[in-house]
Amino acid sequence: MLDFIAPLFLSLQEATGLNFSPFFDEYDFSRLLQGVKTSLLLILCVLIVSLVVGLIGAAAQKSGSRILQVIVAAYIALFRNTPPVVQLLFFYFGLGAFTPQVDMGGWYEPMISAFGWAVIALGIFGGSYNVEIFRAGIEAVPKTTAEASEALGFSPLQTFLYITLPLGIRFSLPALASNLISLAKTTSIAYVIAVPEMTYALSGVWNDRMNVGEMMTLLFIYYIAVVAIIGAVMGRLEKRMYVPGMGK
Repeated sequence: MLDFIAPLFLSLQEATGLNFSPFFDEYDFSRLLQGVKTSLLLILCVLIVSLVVGLIGAAAQKSGSRILQVIVAAYIALFRNTPPVVQLLFFYFGLGAFTPQVDMGGWYEPMISAFGWAVIALGIFGGSYNVEIFRAGIEAVPKTTAEASEALGFSPLQTFLYITLPLGIRFSLPALASNLISLAKTTSIAYVIAVPEMTYALSGVWNDRMNVGEMMTLLFIYYIAVVAIIGAVMGRLEKRMYVPGMGK
């Protein structure tokens, strides 16, 4: 692939001075690919963790347990009222200092890598918003729907799992899509703990090549594409989960 596009970008550099080195230099190209792979994996893992945390938190809020409700409320207040970069640094440098080290045969590595801490910190941060999104969706389900299912012999747990929760997720999708897109963009701050995602990879390129403008342009294009893909997937999911008579 590089052999095919390299002449084009070399000609562009000679004609305009624009230095898109990842498209004609093998080393920079390898850094770009590594950044894309790590960034996409990070985004996927963070979104999954945030969704799981959000669903568990929303279920705890609707469980009727006062203790669980207080714990979830405290969690939401803590993680929604502090900057995500501060949370990331706290998890990596604060909690990371107390995690066990693994003997790698002559040297020690932390049990949880920088990538793992980024997934944990950003997933929990995003989950604090998803809890409220799912809670609002669940509360939007008409009470008559739950009453009808119970009249058919469903237990309260079955009603929640098979009726209320699926409909609540459906009602949550518009707000959920917005939060997932925002969270995907937030993963770029993982570069502060040296996770080799897209921002970190391209910062290495522009430090070596002094082509900050070109690499920032590439970074913008990358995140525009990622956001467009997530938006398209969520839009298609919303159409697939359409329930007649219950909104668009």
